[in-house]
Amino acid sequence: MRTEQEMMALILGIARADERIRAVCMNGSRTNPNAPRDRFQDYDIVYLVTEMNSFIGRPGWIDAFGERIILQKPDDNALFPPGPGDRYAYLMQFKDGNRIDLRLSPVSRAAEYAAEDKLTVVLLDKDGLLPALPAPTDEDYRVRLPDAPRFAGCCNEFWWVSTYVAKGLWRRETLYALDHLNLYVRPMLIRMLEWRVGIDTDGGVGIGKNAKYLERYLPADRWQALLDTYPRGTEAEIWQALRTMGRLFRETALEVAERLGFAYDGKEDRLVTAYLASVERLPRPETER
Repeated sequence: MRTEQEMMALILGIARADERIRAVCMNGSRTNPNAPRDRFQDYDIVYLVTEMNSFIGRPGWIDAFGERIILQKPDDNALFPPGPGDRYAYLMQFKDGNRIDLRLSPVSRAAEYAAEDKLTVVLLDKDGLLPALPAPTDEDYRVRLPDAPRFAGCCNEFWWVSTYVAKGLWRRETLYALDHLNLYVRPMLIRMLEWRVGIDTDGGVGIGKNAKYLERYLPADRWQALLDTYPRGTEAEIWQALRTMGRLFRETALEVAERLGFAYDGKEDRLVTAYLASVERLPRPETER
């Protein structure tokens, strides 16, 4: 595996040799002073260029970065909505284990780009295009505590979509139930846990993409309870996960409400919890397989 020094020399060497590339910046975990360092950290790089068409029209230019096992160009992928027309990305996973997420951005937008992310550092600036940037900080990614309407909205969404999970289970629509559990109910639980962490840390930490650092800040029993909400595909386990989610959400939401001076809608909680239990007890018609 190429070292960090080798990768940075390669990234900057390609930029120095190409007159179209006028500046190079980096952001992401490698510039985040609070992110753990390991071999799987991406190199999140931006090349500020005079124009992009000559790069896009000659796709082989990125071969200079090394032998890839896979490439994604999200701006050309029909599965994804189109991004800003003035940027173009190459996501490159290399055979030696390194990864570069490289974006091209026009030099005409240099100042605007520099202001987007407080983790940005300037690696190369051939023309003095970029302003002096402060030391990188992850403050934009730290937990932000809710106001009362956002707290209430999170609670309402959690309990509202829980009824969809129950409906799907009664119908034996396992994928429908799991999707609503994982894509709608769980994010509200994670958000509530995140707010609880934010209260404990005075908003001084971030829990990372996909809540990957959440374990650091939760008591062991609460972390285990969260893990217990990830079921296999059996109906019994999904029902159990839904019940565990409800208990964990209620416990955490009551704590957040007390600490922030919000009202928790206990009636909504009680009525939905009783409804879920009644659906679980309902006899079901036989369905053909």
